Amino acid sequence: MSTTPAPASFLPEGVRRVAAALQAQGHPHAPVMLDDAARTAQQAADALGIAVGQIAKSIIFRRIPDDAAVLVVTSGDRRVDEKKVAALVCAGGGKLGRADAEFVKASTGFSIGGVSPLAHATKPVTLIDQELFRFAEIWAAAGHPHGVFKLSPHDLQRLTGAPVADVAQAVKIA
Repeated sequence: MSTTPAPASFLPEGVRRVAAALQAQGHPHAPVMLDDAARTAQQAADALGIAVGQIAKSIIFRRIPDDAAVLVVTSGDRRVDEKKVAALVCAGGGKLGRADAEFVKASTGFSIGGVSPLAHATKPVTLIDQELFRFAEIWAAAGHPHGVFKLSPHDLQRLTGAPVADVAQAVKIA
């Protein structure tokens, strides 16, 4: 796996958008392109040689009352608890719905499997899963299924301005 940043002119448009946002905020790590697609947290972790929990996966929901995109950035080894998210972002008992591929692309500008936590077409309501703070280093999608970038959970909070919350399902211990 190569983690050398590709020349900007060769990057897909979504990755260029993420790279520009990272650079504008003074982030030291540019996006890198993986040889193989990393559409799942496990694929990304395998390609990077890291624990699956170190993948900051972006999950998009649709807030039903106002059709807003809700982005939850969670640890790759956790599942999002929709009821916890709804309690945080849906005033007055509003509901969250699933976001289909068309909604994700229209609201974020990214395709499923490459949704970055920043540089969205329309700024989403964003929450960061507290479980990401178990790790010093995490990796997030950079606007394309082959694109990723390195950061810390604190960098993620600084770059997105999003609050940290308990949004993961409880871990079942066997």
